[in-house]
Amino acid sequence: MGRPLRIEYPGALYHITSRGNERKKIFLDDGDRTRFFEILADYHHRYDIRIHSFVLMENHYHLMLETPQGNLLKVMHGINGRYTGYFNRKYSRAGHLFQGRYKGIVVDKDGYLLQLSRYVHLNPAKAGIVEKPEHYLWSSYRGFIGKGKKYDWVEYSWILGQFGIDEQNASRDYKRFVDAGLKDEQGSPFIALQGRVILGNEMFREKTRNLLAGKRISREVVERKKLRVVPLPDKIITAVADTCGVKEERITASRCKNNMAKKVAIYFMYQYSGLGNTEIGELFGGIHYSAVSKAVTRLKQEMLHDKDLASLIEKVKSHVKT
Repeated sequence: MGRPLRIEYPGALYHITSRGNERKKIFLDDGDRTRFFEILADYHHRYDIRIHSFVLMENHYHLMLETPQGNLLKVMHGINGRYTGYFNRKYSRAGHLFQGRYKGIVVDKDGYLLQLSRYVHLNPAKAGIVEKPEHYLWSSYRGFIGKGKKYDWVEYSWILGQFGIDEQNASRDYKRFVDAGLKDEQGSPFIALQGRVILGNEMFREKTRNLLAGKRISREVVERKKLRVVPLPDKIITAVADTCGVKEERITASRCKNNMAKKVAIYFMYQYSGLGNTEIGELFGGIHYSAVSKAVTRLKQEMLHDKDLASLIEKVKSHVKT
């Protein structure tokens, strides 16, 4: 299975999930949970992380984690590594405790943190462990609604601040918000998830994808194709027209024989736009989808023997990929 993509930048917010290897339990008693809390507190103070909500289940945990310093990899490697070391020593075991790599989704804070905090806090009730989320001791929920301990390493202010400046009223309204999720089918908060790692509106997704521009994404990363920053079709056509010294209309016209600029534009659209052959054909005057792949194959063969054509392709590429 391909490894997940990690997106790091200062101020990023993540929904983190980490599960036990083979779905086995990672918390066997309250001492284990307390130790995990101690590790979270330590990393909060040492690396300036902000934990907006959490829940510890038997075989996995959820964190809403913000990284002002853009240090997710270091933080998560440390948290899971230190807890694994503790667990292995306590129970005289060796090897992996967690199932592969943790799952980290980068989240639009303004659009989704509130929904995801409800999702996190409802986990025990949805799983049938408790009737109401406030009955579960190992989540941040009780601190939000004034029913339990507030941890100094949990960031309560942003979520409660969405319900007003009076903390007592905000706590009451947040409880109503969470209770509504228990009573009603709210739908998955991950419906807008893209590439399994970005959750937000189109503006947020585009901003996050742009952070990957120019960065090499390993072929092992399963989301790489969905998250590549690709040139817009208009940019490709303009780049070809300018390099070849022709008008854009000549490239997209349906009837133009021996039109090298058009062939080059089809080639770049096929290689870099992310469009399917049918969509590409429509851009160039209704060419059949099978003719698109044939045109690309022929151009590649011509490039092997025509140095001028190969040079032209490189010139266009320099404009398309900037």
